[in-house]
Amino acid sequence: MPPTNNPTLRQRRLGAELRKLRERTGLTTTGAAHLLGVNQARISMIETGRTPVSADRIRTMGRAYDCSDEQLVDVLAAMTGRRTRGWWEEYRDHVPVALVDLAELEHHATALRVALLFHIPALLQTADHARALLKAVVPPMRQYEIEHRLTHRMKRQGILHRENPPPYTAVIHEAALRMGFGGPAIARAQLKHLIDMSELPHVTIRVIPFGADDFPTTGQSFDYVEGALRQLDTVQLDSHHGACEFLDAEAQLDKYREVLDRMESCSLGTTESRDFIHDL
Repeated sequence: MPPTNNPTLRQRRLGAELRKLRERTGLTTTGAAHLLGVNQARISMIETGRTPVSADRIRTMGRAYDCSDEQLVDVLAAMTGRRTRGWWEEYRDHVPVALVDLAELEHHATALRVALLFHIPALLQTADHARALLKAVVPPMRQYEIEHRLTHRMKRQGILHRENPPPYTAVIHEAALRMGFGGPAIARAQLKHLIDMSELPHVTIRVIPFGADDFPTTGQSFDYVEGALRQLDTVQLDSHHGACEFLDAEAQLDKYREVLDRMESCSLGTTESRDFIHDL
């Protein structure tokens, strides 16, 4: 298969997991290449996601690297091949690449957990609310850029309405609920939309009210995307310069899982949260 100069996040993650398996055995890329009967450059390109790799090759690598975790090898094998031609690919030239990668990541997720202090989660925003947010971006975006971002965001929301959607849990601080982007009418419609979405069986919305004690936060919003296995989870962080940062180191995943667990423990229950939003 020919190499690609722009591997997706999923392809890069596959390569990174293969690199971890190799490094645990103490093999260099040269040693791995000798075992697998390929050149060292081929191993390097596989580990950076620039060369598609077959499921059979993954299983061969698993044996060469003495990996006894058959479930992990099976999951990695399922991640092989060329990039999925999902709807997000049509936006690759119109929105930041990280947003395209995020949409693909969400598509393959087994569960989604998010925590936000000052904004409504993107997958729960109305189109009017999202447009108001995008118009407030600094520096201002051109109208066509706003529309590309908006349609991309609305299509991302399809994951919550597809057949067999992933469980979705959102922890939202009261501050985000009171922001009022777009004016009273848009803000009211947005709150009503949250109530409607919370009634879906796979959607859980929990509110942290002002005055809640001891909830852990740095003020940064983040998404926790669960993969087919715990070690394949990913954390996505928002940043003020508009890019997404993706974290997947084991220690980082453990930290953000604990942060989410503690934030949920500080939040209102689901019924109480729905009543709280209704009162607002």
